[in-house]
Amino acid sequence: MKLYYIPGSCSLSPHIVINELGLDVTLLKVDHRSHTLEGGEDYYGINPLGYVPVLELADGTRLREGSAIVQFLADLKPEMKLAPPNGSLERYRLQEWLGFLTSEIHKGFIPLLYAGLAGRYVDTAKPKLEARYEWIDKQLAGRQFVLGDTFTVADAYLFALTGWGQADWLKSYYKAGIHFDGLENLQAWYARVRQRPAVQNALKVEGLQ
Repeated sequence: MKLYYIPGSCSLSPHIVINELGLDVTLLKVDHRSHTLEGGEDYYGINPLGYVPVLELADGTRLREGSAIVQFLADLKPEMKLAPPNGSLERYRLQEWLGFLTSEIHKGFIPLLYAGLAGRYVDTAKPKLEARYEWIDKQLAGRQFVLGDTFTVADAYLFALTGWGQADWLKSYYKAGIHFDGLENLQAWYARVRQRPAVQNALKVEGLQ
């Protein structure tokens, strides 16, 4: 399999999951400005939409969208419990979180990452995103991870997104200037996830620390 990624982007999430599962996956870096691979190949030939991640299977099938990719990967090794069993209420809770992270957090960062283009919309987008993170902080009270005591693909996704918030937490192309002062549950969770060997390896490989 192959994972097409941009360092520090949302593709960090499946990269972490791949490491957690110990899967043999070839990483292919995409230049975020030219949208080309390191050999010069046009990435739009891989994904006409231009964004990452894309997971390419052994038969050439390509899977887009991070929330789908991480669930596919988790289901390759269900014994690792990175996703609850299909059909269970817990699996739908996972999908509930992945949907929330995609629509409310991931998209919520976009105006801040492109503040020069967003203009005054940032004044509305930033407080809204901060309020969403305050809600997440409350959900993490008494929990080790997003869904409870077990690390799942939702933690990998939230980690990748949260790194965009503060430059001193994660050296990244993506710096949105969101500060998490006072969100003690979130800060403790972030530190806990960051220390996982799979996360440390992903950050090192992507040149993020």
